[in-house]
Amino acid sequence: MKKEDTPIGVFEALRATPTPVRYLLGGVLVNQLGAFVQTFLVLYLTFRGMSAAAAGLALVAYSAGSVLGTMLGGEFTQRFGPRATIVTAMAGSAPLVAAISWLSGPGALGPLLVVVGLAGLFTQAYRPAAAVLLSDLMPERYQVMAFSMMRIALNIGAALAPLIAAGLILVDWDLLFWIDGATALVYALLAFALLPKKTVAEGPGDGDGDAEAEAEAEADADGATGPSVTTAATAAGTTTGSRAGSGYTAMLGDRKYLYYLAAVLLGSLTYAQGHIALPLELMEHDYPTSFYSTVLTVSSVVLITCELKITAYLSRLPKHVRVITGHLVEAVGLAVYALSSRSGAFTIAGAVLVVAGIMIAAPSMFAHPATFPASVKARYIGTMQAVGGAAGALAPLFGVYAWTVLGSSFWVLCGVVTALAGLLALAGVRQPREPEPAAGARAGTGGEPEVVGGAS
Repeated sequence: MKKEDTPIGVFEALRATPTPVRYLLGGVLVNQLGAFVQTFLVLYLTFRGMSAAAAGLALVAYSAGSVLGTMLGGEFTQRFGPRATIVTAMAGSAPLVAAISWLSGPGALGPLLVVVGLAGLFTQAYRPAAAVLLSDLMPERYQVMAFSMMRIALNIGAALAPLIAAGLILVDWDLLFWIDGATALVYALLAFALLPKKTVAEGPGDGDGDAEAEAEAEADADGATGPSVTTAATAAGTTTGSRAGSGYTAMLGDRKYLYYLAAVLLGSLTYAQGHIALPLELMEHDYPTSFYSTVLTVSSVVLITCELKITAYLSRLPKHVRVITGHLVEAVGLAVYALSSRSGAFTIAGAVLVVAGIMIAAPSMFAHPATFPASVKARYIGTMQAVGGAAGALAPLFGVYAWTVLGSSFWVLCGVVTALAGLLALAGVRQPREPEPAAGARAGTGGEPEVVGGAS
């Protein structure tokens, strides 16, 4: 059995992780540990005397900036490289986030909205660059595992950040934004000092090689889109400095990738309801606030401790099998939330199933855009992350309104939508079977291989 056909072990993947990737993941963790703005912005502004409407408007500005930031981050990564983008984004984010505390008083709503929007833009602009650098530096065999590691770094930071914030609030609310800015600055310095200036994909030509040849060299990467990869690379122009419109035009013509983006949109909308509609559901049935905290804790512990092992174990399965299976398991978990009125055990069971589905499908979904050629990869990653950000911004509107109308039946709707997302993801990532050589060719008779059609 060839090495690439054997299952991947967790420790094998950790040993194979290059040192720059370790630095990258460490920087992601440090930055996420201090990521307080989006979580505490509304509470902070209302504490400082702003109306709930003004605080909500500030959160909308941050979300809009985040969506735009991921798109621009992908474009800047394509043009200037991952390290330059990460350093610029984090160095720009630091003073903007720190300035929020100085603009939170009465009469400063206009400047505050501008600063908050720019903070969202700069803060999220690093993510496409980090994903591109991760995919360029990690050996192909461990690509999905690498993105699972990044997800774990983000989740550990997201789990610990509220605990850190709770301590800081006891001292001074303003510390939230000063510490957030400080961690962004630390990440910028780490990136400048420790991350490579060039990516592996650039090679000696600094990214100015022929994109079509690049596509041919990378077309056999796990999850590459076959003929559409070459089409996308060709449409993107012959250098990484080509017009951005070429790459995005190719993306709009890639039907499979559009299916994938639709899956990201729908899946993100429904997954977010565990943080939006589920608290409303539990409150409706008179559960104590501590019970929701227990649900979140169980979800975080299972995700952080089990995702790498699950990803390694499932590495032997084709990507499309992992993707559809994960979505279906998550769909069942969301539907189980409808039984929360009967027993809290159903809520815990639903949370575990949702997390299990995420662990099965999300690493492959997260890694998929990174399988495209270097000439278009950053833009594909940036677009995927922008779609996920847009879903996060829309999720409260969708969740609160639909839950108010449907009640507990809302969770059945979420399950159906998640299953639909799984079907779209299946159509977006599933690849044709490899052509099989004709009998004569296999026997070494020199005959021409017969192309065997496969499902798309």
